[in-house]
Amino acid sequence: MLVFPAVASRSLEDPVLEQRRLTALAQIRQLGDPVLRLSAAEVTEFDRGLSEDIEVMTRIMIDGRGVGLAAPQIGRSRRLIVIRPEEDGPVTALCNPEVIASSDDEDVVSEGCLSLGEVTMDVTRPTKVTVAAVDPKGNPVEMELDGFDARVIQHEIDHLNGVLIIDKATDPEQRRAAMRELRTGEAAA
Repeated sequence: MLVFPAVASRSLEDPVLEQRRLTALAQIRQLGDPVLRLSAAEVTEFDRGLSEDIEVMTRIMIDGRGVGLAAPQIGRSRRLIVIRPEEDGPVTALCNPEVIASSDDEDVVSEGCLSLGEVTMDVTRPTKVTVAAVDPKGNPVEMELDGFDARVIQHEIDHLNGVLIIDKATDPEQRRAAMRELRTGEAAA
């Protein structure tokens, strides 16, 4: 899950928002949990259980000040993500999303992931992607995204494939430093 930095800092000023943020973050699986390294199972049932997972994930994402969340991050091995790249924008839930096309243009941006505490690292990603998915009712959808929206959805789809930002770090030394930080417990969750 990626985070809105300005929103996260505002929650530190409001004790109620900060408590909600900490409660949400406590529900997110951390590096070392096997579910984060599995390829998630395809969603085949579009039922009340799926709706409940979407509701829980949306609450955790919003309370945690995130812009996206993948089901494996809450311990559910299913190909389900929720995203909200704009702070006041709508939440989009997608089942079985996959990138079907991407631009040759790429950029390098520092990303964080709440499954890795406060660690951030530079990750190279295509600037535009086309994603095919299924909505929560089972209807096929196709989305073209660019910029930050494209980055968010790629980050969350990576989670569905057991891939974390430490696997995609542009700079090997940055990756080694992050792993040292995670091993010594210096990264705050």
